[in-house]
Amino acid sequence: MTRPTVGFVVVLRLILVVAALWLLPERAAAQDEIPMPPPEDTTAKDSTAFGAKPGAEFANTTAGEFTPGRGWQIYKSKRSSLNISVYGLIRYLNQMPGDQIYTDHLGHERVVPARNDIYWQRSMVWLTGFFWNPKFAYNITIWSLGATQQTLVFGNLQYRVGKALTLGAGMAPNLTVRSMQGSWPYWAGSDRQMSEEFFRAGFSSGFFVTGQPLSRFWYTASINTNLSQLGVTASNEARSMAYSTSVMWMPTTGEFGPRGGFGDLEYHKNVATRFGSSLAYAPSEYRAAPPDQKNNETQLRFSDGVYAFETGALADGVTINYLAYTAFAIDAGLKYRGFSFQGEYYQRNMSNFRADGPLPLTHVFDRGFQAQAGYMVVPRYVLLYMSGGYVWDQYQRHPYELSPGLSVYPTRTRSWRLNLHTIRIYKSPTGSTFGYYAPGQTGWTVSLGTDILF
Repeated sequence: MTRPTVGFVVVLRLILVVAALWLLPERAAAQDEIPMPPPEDTTAKDSTAFGAKPGAEFANTTAGEFTPGRGWQIYKSKRSSLNISVYGLIRYLNQMPGDQIYTDHLGHERVVPARNDIYWQRSMVWLTGFFWNPKFAYNITIWSLGATQQTLVFGNLQYRVGKALTLGAGMAPNLTVRSMQGSWPYWAGSDRQMSEEFFRAGFSSGFFVTGQPLSRFWYTASINTNLSQLGVTASNEARSMAYSTSVMWMPTTGEFGPRGGFGDLEYHKNVATRFGSSLAYAPSEYRAAPPDQKNNETQLRFSDGVYAFETGALADGVTINYLAYTAFAIDAGLKYRGFSFQGEYYQRNMSNFRADGPLPLTHVFDRGFQAQAGYMVVPRYVLLYMSGGYVWDQYQRHPYELSPGLSVYPTRTRSWRLNLHTIRIYKSPTGSTFGYYAPGQTGWTVSLGTDILF
């Protein structure tokens, strides 16, 4: 079977560049000052329901990927309000080669489930507002994933006591990496990069507190039912919880752009900086299924792409039923005059295995990093970027990726984006049907898509 060449990737990139130039409006003569109005902030709607000033240019978010955009204000009175916001993504995804087999750390051959398809990948609808008191906010989210035919409805409630304290309950992120804390979908591409996808936990129901106790300093702490609620129901859940916390400091400008996302579409004339750290602990994460059934917990994988709770993950015929998860991350970033950079270091330890047979290891420790740099080659219109990641893993497989990409913003706002994202991946440690990666893949991935948020 003939494999697609790198030339295929280059041709796709040229097509999008030509499209960008064709759409390109007249450029200003003095590029340094960009004599045009600032782009519309798609995160700043009537945000009194979230404890921010209406029309705030850079709203903080506390609901992770369940934070709406500006939306449409349907109703507002002294006692209640309703806003509707939407997100949609359609993309072509090709993971190459399509007929690949890899070997896990136990020497077993596994098929790489490589995709080549076009999907309306993701839909989200938010119903948000306040009830009785503008400090008491609600968020109901409708989430649908075309590639897995899943549709879920969930939400959270928040009460703003003051600037330093907001109380929340409902679906929320485990605070394991920076991208879990509100930057979506303002990423380099339309999904997470390899390292953060491998090390992170997921979303789950719980309680959280967040606030800004000091100037330019924020914190969030959360107690969640588990590391990821996707595919796990109350009937197959254990009694243990997951605990996480994160801090963030923006010392120079006190902001990092809308949602704290990637890329300097806003063209900062002063250097914007952000530094942060995240810590998470789950003392007894459960496989969410009886020993004789397939695991329902699918968030955690070892670096050979095998689910941690899959039978035979660490030893042939042996199933891990419980484990302890500890994760730590530090991140930093800056933006200035169309240039942006952000990086994050991760480490994760899985230990205290409780299994139905002997295991060769008492713990599995992995660490890694991710770095992303981008530049608006046409200010507020065309972004070129490069991402990379690497994992120093227990099994000495050394997965890595390099991901060049291009984004075009036809309306000069973040509300609509055209994106070409390419990945050179080596021994992918992660995988899912909603992201970029297939477990064990070595080769190229090409994603071409467009998304909207309003």
